[in-house]
Amino acid sequence: MTSSEPRFSPNSPDGRLIVVSGPSGVGKSTLLRALRARLDYGFSVSATTRDPRPSEIDGVHYHFVNRDQFLQMIDDDLLVEWAEYGNNLYGTPVDSVRRARAESDVVVLDIDLEGAKQVRAVFEDAILVWIFPPSFDELEARLRSRGDTDTADIARRLERARRDMALAPSLFDHVVVNDDVPRAVDELIGIIEPR
Repeated sequence: MTSSEPRFSPNSPDGRLIVVSGPSGVGKSTLLRALRARLDYGFSVSATTRDPRPSEIDGVHYHFVNRDQFLQMIDDDLLVEWAEYGNNLYGTPVDSVRRARAESDVVVLDIDLEGAKQVRAVFEDAILVWIFPPSFDELEARLRSRGDTDTADIARRLERARRDMALAPSLFDHVVVNDDVPRAVDELIGIIEPR
């Protein structure tokens, strides 16, 4: 689904702001790694109160903060968007987005559906892209194969995915099915760098 009018003005001094969203387990991180190999873009690092996974680096994958620090960021109006999932807080710092847009031609945010709506409210020219799995069964299989999520959390994520996947086509400017990573990356590049 593509909107008929471009949301980004080519005369803007800021880089294009691309918001990539999709349900947990859809492969956003895999797609964005593959995209990074083909396209140089700025990436705004989100903040979270969850513990880092073994391979994650503070300041690279997330800004890992404690709950009090995160709540202070909310009070100080320092976040474009934030949400709570599984007793952890996640959010996008305003300054991180502005700095990345000033330094890059393209900036990519990896956030959820509600966060994407909040970003659009602050940055009206943001281009919203929703990633779908090939099927709901495939999404469930991907979540279960991770091995780092308990059964109750998987059930919560699947329930949220079902709801978000029903809403996404009417809220997002573009949808991409992640059934083949190279093909999906080609599609993302076509959205980011339209001909």
